[in-house]
Amino acid sequence: MNKVLVLGGTRFFGKKLVEALLRQGADVTIATRGKTADSFGNAVKRITVDRTDSVAFESAIGSAEWDVVYDNICFTPQEAEEACAIFAGRVQRYILTSSLSVYEFGPERRSESDFNPYMYPIQLEEQSEHSYKEGKRCAEAVLLQKASFPVCTVRFPIVLGADDYTKRLHFHVEHVRQDKPIGIPYLEAKLSFISSDEAAEFLAWLKDNAVEGPVNACSTGELSLREIVTTVEEAVGQQAHVISDTSELDDGHKSPFGTADSWFMDTTKAQQHGFAFRNVTDWFVPLVRDIAAGRA
Repeated sequence: MNKVLVLGGTRFFGKKLVEALLRQGADVTIATRGKTADSFGNAVKRITVDRTDSVAFESAIGSAEWDVVYDNICFTPQEAEEACAIFAGRVQRYILTSSLSVYEFGPERRSESDFNPYMYPIQLEEQSEHSYKEGKRCAEAVLLQKASFPVCTVRFPIVLGADDYTKRLHFHVEHVRQDKPIGIPYLEAKLSFISSDEAAEFLAWLKDNAVEGPVNACSTGELSLREIVTTVEEAVGQQAHVISDTSELDDGHKSPFGTADSWFMDTTKAQQHGFAFRNVTDWFVPLVRDIAAGRA
């Protein structure tokens, strides 16, 4: 499958996905709003469109057909429903970037069956009424219940990398270095993570592997908030100022990872299909060290 459309592909793991597809020899088209410059030159084709404008989106797609469509920017059931209509008869496979957010917090490792999008009620209210969690749940439900083409929904946890534009890990390094308070309600909470490199690698691998339905994708092993803080302390050479009661703490000092309970996934399905995930500490520790040293 070599003719590929990537909805969103100019930054973070979307950019790395395009680079991986090009290395595989794919014929890649990227569709973005054109607000972020890319470095792909003549290696890719481009469609400039705001996918939230359904009329403009359908017009921009035209009658083109693709073997695979990657959708990294679908956040609502409305956008998912529009995709079902626009790409009907024009795509052999559709891969949606979804999220760990579809699952509830808890001490147990979450498997795909813990949220069943095939049975989830489809809600098409206005976008403003949907949280990120609900938007992803409903987007999965719409695509997997309504699409006339095969769909895979990839549930990623927190994605980290030197290229993370949200600077979530940088936040912790800088707060420790500057002795600023970090609000973390529960230090023993265990979380799943994946690097931007591995996220892109997994998505590119899916192009030629017929995985359907929801699939979890995260690095092997979990990290507790305590382990994260300890790793940052060791890299910075300074003790963190952690505050567990965040009720009166300014939002700018609350950890982006500060969940009230554990939140991690089981990747048996992906592994049974043949994908081998890296151990989370193999890339997480070097990444923290690079950030602390100013190399990332």
